Amino acid sequence: MTNETQSPTHDSAPASGLALVTGASGAIGKAIAEGIARDHSLEVVLVCRNEARASAATEAVRRATGNPRVRYELADLSRPASIAALIERLAAPVQVLVNDAAVTPRRREETPEGIELQLATNVLGYFWLTRACEPLLRQATGARVVNVASYWAGGLDLEDLEFKHRRYHNDTAYRQSKQANRMLTRAFAERLGADGITVNACHPGDVSSVLSNNLGFGGHESPAQGAATPVWLATGETGGRVSGCYFEHQREVHCPFVRDAGAVEALYQACLGYA
Repeated sequence: MTNETQSPTHDSAPASGLALVTGASGAIGKAIAEGIARDHSLEVVLVCRNEARASAATEAVRRATGNPRVRYELADLSRPASIAALIERLAAPVQVLVNDAAVTPRRREETPEGIELQLATNVLGYFWLTRACEPLLRQATGARVVNVASYWAGGLDLEDLEFKHRRYHNDTAYRQSKQANRMLTRAFAERLGADGITVNACHPGDVSSVLSNNLGFGGHESPAQGAATPVWLATGETGGRVSGCYFEHQREVHCPFVRDAGAVEALYQACLGYA
């Protein structure tokens, strides 16, 4: 049985507009930006923290796709003020938002605001940016949000999201963050569906990256293979037709984390508490 929420049907690829890809200087993020940039009707914006890496990734995507409408914006998505400044600079309809930015520090770290870094980046970064983009998404026709989550997910503790009481381990914190991404996908799909905006989550594929290496994993897929499902959701028909779903290898997979509507809403409200 499908997990999709009710949403207007859009059978064609996204119309012209901005496509934002966060974490776009990383292995998978850059490949996602490149895959989306092959559609020259979209202006692709790579959202990154480091300017040197952002510039290099942008040039690489331009060369690979021949799309001159590729640029970057700098933002630290673990900090709401940085997100607000990004939205002010964009001031244009957002057709596609791909939330991909994530970190996996091996020791517990906090942002300057005192929030545990994986929660701030991997969860609240998605949450804050999606909420901040809502007016710009509504300005587009058939806009889409794609949350890069993972099959490596679970262990969410709503009473200790920041590992203030549990022993921090980056793998445990990462799995929790990816469960949260999948749950928040359902929460946003229910809220944005009336505006014709679809919201879906996916596992991106197993790619060797800084993130996976920090978790003690390698990867057997190329960045392009890892990016295939996010790009498919961002540009293909399925991503405009269904909402609130979770995908692996371009197939919908039942997500057990969204069955408890109360827990989904509790997580959404907990994230609101950080606003």
